[in-house]
Amino acid sequence: MLSFHNSKETKAICNAVRALGHEPVWLREENARSWIEGGALRFDPDVDVVANRLLTTKAAQPLDDLGVATSYAATHPVLNPPAVVVRAMHKYGAAATLTAAGIPVPDAYMAFTHRTINEGSRLTDEKAVHKSAIGTNGDRMAVVGAGDAVSPFIARRRAFLQEFIDTGTERPFDVRTYVVGGRVVAAMKRYAPSNEWRTNVAVGGNVEDFTADLPEEAARLSREAADALDLDYAGVDLLSRGGEWYVLEVNVTAGFKGLFEATGISPAPYIAALAIERAGGRVDADRVADLAAELDDSVPECKPSIDPEPEGSTTIGYTERVTVSAGRQAVDVTAKSDTGARRTSIDFDVAAEVGAGPIVDTVHVKSGSRTGRQKRPLVEIDVKIGDRWRTVTASIENRNHMTYPVLLGRDVLDGYHVDVTRREREE
Repeated sequence: MLSFHNSKETKAICNAVRALGHEPVWLREENARSWIEGGALRFDPDVDVVANRLLTTKAAQPLDDLGVATSYAATHPVLNPPAVVVRAMHKYGAAATLTAAGIPVPDAYMAFTHRTINEGSRLTDEKAVHKSAIGTNGDRMAVVGAGDAVSPFIARRRAFLQEFIDTGTERPFDVRTYVVGGRVVAAMKRYAPSNEWRTNVAVGGNVEDFTADLPEEAARLSREAADALDLDYAGVDLLSRGGEWYVLEVNVTAGFKGLFEATGISPAPYIAALAIERAGGRVDADRVADLAAELDDSVPECKPSIDPEPEGSTTIGYTERVTVSAGRQAVDVTAKSDTGARRTSIDFDVAAEVGAGPIVDTVHVKSGSRTGRQKRPLVEIDVKIGDRWRTVTASIENRNHMTYPVLLGRDVLDGYHVDVTRREREE
């Protein structure tokens, strides 16, 4: 299982592999490594087959993660291989592929400048959906009018316009099917919450079982959509208007917590079985069906430890010499330990020197030396204490008026004992 996150789906698939009598391996940043030696490509730990569950739509650098999957695909069978994910994760590109395959999708329009997206739209309906070409959970989508000005970008990602399909019902809904190995294993209706048009579970949508009532036309389109994109498993979103079905989106790493709540069917054992069979193993279909009646998302035994404890003492001082890095270079600084601070923070100058960025988010904090709350950018940095590296999301602030350019918060100090009487000797 190639997954750098802790989702319920990843845990459930790992547990299903074990329940089916095989050994799961969770490939994470903490344990996976690869090298090329003497013309041979090697992996540790080595596996027979890889199920790709990388959340590329949420990753800060999705191509970096897909590159990891590409290395496995060079010598291993990979479910949802990286080349397929690239084709499917771009919503407009996926819609183009489906259209070429004869699968009905809503009309859409994409352009790349403010002038062309606002002057050249071929959509004729009064309303359209302005959506990011790469995204998830319905984030930042908006319904716009025919005369509304829109941007070719949403949050610095390319955006496009998609025909707004009115189902003609009092409460907006769509259908999510889950396809595994060319088979629809479950389906649900998703109803939008009050005063909302989006049906995503992440924004409060309600769900109900639709597996037995799914029309054959919708099931056929679901299978054909996954097949057209060469996906081994996917969540397919559909809408019906006037008896005609359309494929809205195809989601490579669709979650299925809401699907299980609605249907009582977990896709995890079906994905596990597909991986086992792809590696040449055999599974009992009845056993798979029995396991699908439960979503076992407990932490699997195969999850590697986040960071093995270093040998010797884990005590650090009130001040400590640490190394900070973010890609450009590593710098040594004296940091202050603060168990009362939830988050690590670094000075602007240190952040610039190590090349911290891009900004992944912002946070409002209450400053002890100033009144009110301040807005600070957040960046990913690596901090080395002794021989141990930790990756944290640190806030950037002006610490020129403070003695220490780095403050170590609980996100770094967890697992250490802080001896306030011990201080780094300062030059």
